[in-house]
Amino acid sequence: MATYTEAVEIYVPLLHEGTDVVRPTKGLPLGGTKYKVLPIPGYLPSSEEWEFPPGSIVECRIETREGKPVLVARNRASE
Repeated sequence: MATYTEAVEIYVPLLHEGTDVVRPTKGLPLGGTKYKVLPIPGYLPSSEEWEFPPGSIVECRIETREGKPVLVARNRASE
């Protein structure tokens, strides 16, 4: 099982922003395209709504953001 030190940067879409916005955070690799979403320091669910809140198991895909490939959470996955 992955440990926090094995966490990688993933991006989680934000809801109700009026445009396509993603927030960088950490994700624990669970195998394949699955990751467990971890909170960023200072995470406040009252200030922004993540499509997949911390603790969610997600499937990520590689997307290009600002000219570089990044992992973006796009679907909820089963554990």
